[in-house]
Amino acid sequence: MQTDTAIIGAGAAGMMCAAHTPGRVLVIDHARAPGEKIRISGGGRCNFTNMHCDAQSFLSGNPHFAKSALARYTQWDFISLVDQYGIAWHEKTLGQLFCDGSAKEIIAMLLDLMQKNGATLNLQTTAHDFAKGPEGFTFAMTREGRTTQVTAKNLVIATGGKSIPKMGATGLAYDIARRFGLRVTDTRPALVPFTFPEGRFAHLAGVAAPARITAGGTAFDEALLFTHRGLSGPAVLQASSYWREGDTVTVSLDPENTLSGALRAQRQKAGKRKFVTELAQHYPARLADHIASEFGLTGNLADQSDAQLQDLAGRLGNWEMLPSGTEGYRKAEVTLGGVSTDDLSSQTMAAKDIPGLYFIGEAVDVTGWLGGYNFQWAWASAMAAARAI
Repeated sequence: MQTDTAIIGAGAAGMMCAAHTPGRVLVIDHARAPGEKIRISGGGRCNFTNMHCDAQSFLSGNPHFAKSALARYTQWDFISLVDQYGIAWHEKTLGQLFCDGSAKEIIAMLLDLMQKNGATLNLQTTAHDFAKGPEGFTFAMTREGRTTQVTAKNLVIATGGKSIPKMGATGLAYDIARRFGLRVTDTRPALVPFTFPEGRFAHLAGVAAPARITAGGTAFDEALLFTHRGLSGPAVLQASSYWREGDTVTVSLDPENTLSGALRAQRQKAGKRKFVTELAQHYPARLADHIASEFGLTGNLADQSDAQLQDLAGRLGNWEMLPSGTEGYRKAEVTLGGVSTDDLSSQTMAAKDIPGLYFIGEAVDVTGWLGGYNFQWAWASAMAAARAI
């Protein structure tokens, strides 16, 4: 079989690229259905982009690499596409955009665009034995025990990273990159919950509170969620991308430093109130109980001196914790690291030394913040490759 462009991976980046690449386009994926990570994202409503998307919200070995693609296909371009298809959407916190209905609407839109573009989609199919020959790229395509040899002028790798292996993630992109001599940076789970020694926060599982989480010198203000195994919630997931094993994280439950003043004022009005009861006016009851126990604070409000209240506020504003690890790739929303940006063109996503070979989406060493940034990178990097082809 001969084709102009073969795209390996029918996720967000692969489908977007197939929808806009000219000529004969063949898309291959080993999954039963396309866009599975789109389907499950955002609680089934797909956080498809972010109003505030820019290159500063991405981690990469080259912090400038994402600028070109993101500037040439912006969040506004994708919003316009969504609007053309009549998909209703809404903005949640911090510029995050979600479908009003279902993430399946985004998948249906991409499939329709692919069909209009004449792309062929082969699901439950594996691609292997990649090589570069005089006619272009060659590889074997196997489905239901039958193998076909394929030759393609262009080869686009859009198989993602290692995150969520139950969805079929394998790290294939890295194997292909190495086969063709491209470098791959160290990879690790990102946007992932922290774990702590057994039972540390089990009694608080399900409790959420606003917090500022700092890791690697970068802080995020959003919700913190205690789990049976540790800490999760948007602020924790964000900070996890900056954390390294052996480092502490700082949890601030009083980021604006207002607790001490509020407790002193209330002590004047209701000094006989139990301290933990007053603390529960500022935090969920189970968390208030935990804080009082953790810091040995008992009795009534009147029993707490200014120094004690100031000390409590200081400790809650700068509560250092040492995670034992993370939930790993099984719970990670994305993979940090990937195909080295040193070996790719930021303009086209093509391998610098191998004409016709492209890497897009999560496979590349470009990782966005939580909140639609990684989908926008998928759309933008896919369009950069499609336009180059």
